[in-house]
Amino acid sequence: MSAAAAATAGAVTFVWLGMVLGISFLEAPLKFRAPGVTVPIGLGIGHLVFRALNAVEAVLACVVVVAVAVGDAPARVLGPTAGAVAVLLAQLAAVRPWLNRRSDRVLTGQDGGEGPRSRAHLVYVALEVAKAAVLIALGVCLLTV
Repeated sequence: MSAAAAATAGAVTFVWLGMVLGISFLEAPLKFRAPGVTVPIGLGIGHLVFRALNAVEAVLACVVVVAVAVGDAPARVLGPTAGAVAVLLAQLAAVRPWLNRRSDRVLTGQDGGEGPRSRAHLVYVALEVAKAAVLIALGVCLLTV
């Protein structure tokens, strides 16, 4: 793999990882602990933040895929690249719409949001953990190319 492509893909991978860790594992849970933040307010903020995060993630994923493709990456880089993209696509295509339906019900007053977290939320969190692990593996692979 060319040094420039590996450096680009590696840098973008670690930026992507940092965004996932900072938003999904730090900002998202903490906002509900802030004084005065109700479930509907937290969901409204989360909806905006995760829509923006997912849009940026899609751009970063495209940059990584292009760098890996142009850079003629070895097979050990292709697997984690495909894994990260697959997890992101699963989140965007399957889980986010499911989450949005519930948050829309809470925001319109049809559901108080006081019950247990939805299964969709648990699936999304599990996919975030998997994505973080895959991004770490991809970043390490790119550092050693």
